[in-house]
Amino acid sequence: MPTRILFFLICFTILKSQGQYRFDGQINLDEGKTVYLSYIEDYRKLSRIYMDQIIRKTEVDSLGRFSFKGSNLPEENRIYRLHLDGCDMEPKPNPHILGVCDFSQSILFIANNTDTLNFSKSANGQTFCQIASTNPSSDNLQEIEFLKEEMIVDFNDFNSEANKKINSEKWFTSLQEFGIGLNEPLAELFVYDFLSDRRNETYPYYLKNLNANPYYDDLLNRLKNKYPETNYTRLYENEIALDRQIASGKGTMFFTGKWILAFILMLSILLNLYLLLQRKKSKATAKKGILEKLTYQEQKIVSEILKEKTNKEIATDLFISVSTVKTHINNLYKKLNVSKREDIKGLFENQN
Repeated sequence: MPTRILFFLICFTILKSQGQYRFDGQINLDEGKTVYLSYIEDYRKLSRIYMDQIIRKTEVDSLGRFSFKGSNLPEENRIYRLHLDGCDMEPKPNPHILGVCDFSQSILFIANNTDTLNFSKSANGQTFCQIASTNPSSDNLQEIEFLKEEMIVDFNDFNSEANKKINSEKWFTSLQEFGIGLNEPLAELFVYDFLSDRRNETYPYYLKNLNANPYYDDLLNRLKNKYPETNYTRLYENEIALDRQIASGKGTMFFTGKWILAFILMLSILLNLYLLLQRKKSKATAKKGILEKLTYQEQKIVSEILKEKTNKEIATDLFISVSTVKTHINNLYKKLNVSKREDIKGLFENQN
């Protein structure tokens, strides 16, 4: 048995027993010095690097070797990305556009918390080209990438509707059957993400295929069986439900009606808030106008009346005689055009 394979198996046995992962490899030093590990829960975010997916980073040594190890990853298979950032981070803190560096290289793979993976360079020195792993699913996404490249060549031979139709039928079947054969639903999601992408030539055929082909429901069942409480399964289930509405012609109407109702509701809420604020503003202005008619002592009398105090209690609180209180109240009746204390209360309470 070759020494490298023996060493790899020993590492796998040790790490497996400890419940730890180890991802290591070697890169070309002229391509960068930092390697990032990302954890991807949304299969619609596989096409490029998203900064909010990064969970760890490491610096390479003088020979370009790097290593990630620990025990903090999920026990089940998940999709991960290693990427090498070749951008010069100085002097700008973030030279990327939409999270992508033109000089970045990356690789997608499947792994879990007990896996040992080695990312070796190819014979011509290409980084992230080969995966040696204790997990048979780790290189599934790479295998699918090779098939996708063949498919793209077929589509580019002739840019005609007949060619698109023939190749769509051929490659939908080929890719879906290949995914089933891998026995890994996450790899099938990688295929689904590509075939159902609205930007691809495959999207019109996907909508036709969605309701006619039992494959999509079968994939949902496989996801529910193997990854029941994950974002992968929830996102896929929601997407095929919405896409089926679009495929049947109800999707556009659904979204149009939904957004019209939402807009009307929001407009109604904003209008009510505006009217409420205007009413409060109007009442505050009216109250201020009434108070401006009164002297300072009369305003104090009004305040005491609103507290349900008698003439005697008002006189005691304001250190004036009861007759003076009565005089002020009579003046209030004239200024406010009312005839009793209850009218004063009603007038000011309605303004609060």
